Amino acid sequence: MNSIPSTTLELLIGKLLSERKLSLVTAESCTGGLIASRITDVPGSSVYFLGGIVAYSYEAKAALLGVSWDTLNGKGAVSRETVIEMAQGARKALGADIAVSVSGIAGPGGGTPDKPVGTVWIGLATPSGEEARHFVWDGDRIRNKYLSSEAALQLILDYLEKS
Repeated sequence: MNSIPSTTLELLIGKLLSERKLSLVTAESCTGGLIASRITDVPGSSVYFLGGIVAYSYEAKAALLGVSWDTLNGKGAVSRETVIEMAQGARKALGADIAVSVSGIAGPGGGTPDKPVGTVWIGLATPSGEEARHFVWDGDRIRNKYLSSEAALQLILDYLEKS
């Protein structure tokens, strides 16, 4: 792919962020930086994208994003509470208006009966509060990562369109 189509989520988000002079950051676990990569595929994204933190381990989530050990040990890395704390931590650490976060089980291993492979939580922290969405994808590892990045971008766009 040599160019991005004119209607991608990334472009729509960039347009709205630029128009409103808002900044965005990411806090990623299972997507490993894919959301940040997609955002920075758009020329000029440095105007609104400050950066991202890939925090894969519990230790990284706690040290880099300020996720509490009580949350990690009590709720697990793949939980509503964790992605909210990840987004809040990234927003604070990088001084952004908006932060999106993702944590999940991309597969093929790592699933449990309560949290099967494909389970993902996506969080958003904004000046007006936080929200989170839960998904269970049924693809392979690469597909689950892509679907998670797509859902994270959609969450950002939904927020921007309603605010």
